Amino acid sequence: MEQAGSLSARGSTGSAAPDIRTASVRVPAQARAADVERERGVASDESRSAAGARGEHTHSEPPIPHPRVESARPVEAARPVEAARPVVQRASVRGQILDALRTALVAGELAPGQVYSAPVLGERFGVSATPVREAMQQLALEGAVEVVPNRGFRVVRRGTRELAELAEIRALLEVPVVLRLARTVPAARWAELRPLAEAAARAASAGCRATYAECDRAFHHAMLALAGNDQLVQIADDLHRRAQWPLVGGPVPRGRADLMADAAEHLALLDALTAQDLPAVQSVVREHFADH
Repeated sequence: MEQAGSLSARGSTGSAAPDIRTASVRVPAQARAADVERERGVASDESRSAAGARGEHTHSEPPIPHPRVESARPVEAARPVEAARPVVQRASVRGQILDALRTALVAGELAPGQVYSAPVLGERFGVSATPVREAMQQLALEGAVEVVPNRGFRVVRRGTRELAELAEIRALLEVPVVLRLARTVPAARWAELRPLAEAAARAASAGCRATYAECDRAFHHAMLALAGNDQLVQIADDLHRRAQWPLVGGPVPRGRADLMADAAEHLALLDALTAQDLPAVQSVVREHFADH
């Protein structure tokens, strides 16, 4: 070992053979026993430290832990972007898969009552089973699917009664808030929501239920956000999302004409809110939730 070699070099300095050409030879003073033991102890500690720094195990002492990255290489530790990159990528993949699964639910591609496994869905999306499983677990928390041990996830069966209950709860939350906002929000703020309503109208005209569902939620989210109550917005958005899931044994899924009528109510509501016509606001908003 390198430390042992250095120790030998130090020990041989005083005992090296004298130069035969030297006229007089001095015999060095002999080291005392205590000094020898002290020097051996220092060398032993240095050897163990060197071995531990290389990750080697010493028989007389427990292995020394590897030095922490932040203390050994502070420059590298000060680069959080690289350290956080895998986490960000994983969360991004899970979020994309979650959005894709929600879209598939609204579009009816994931049939109620059917069981889907994470590996099979992973092959469909071109990812591993892990982000799919995490996304499905989030949908299970939202009530869209239920866990089937050793098989996967079953899409929950829902009926018209549950849909009616969700519409009633949404009306109890949103109608009073919209009526209060109609008295306080200036017309210019309502004009900011018109692009969202127009985007929903275009999606309805195209007959795309999944795209319209996203635009519909975005419009209601922006409208309720004017109240400044984050908890209200979160709860209302969760109820709205659940109300868009497909039904079993219920009416035929909403077609293009139904979507266009629903989108037209968004524009009519904005017109009434801009004019601060409270009776018209109340009439449109109540009819809007009755249609759901």
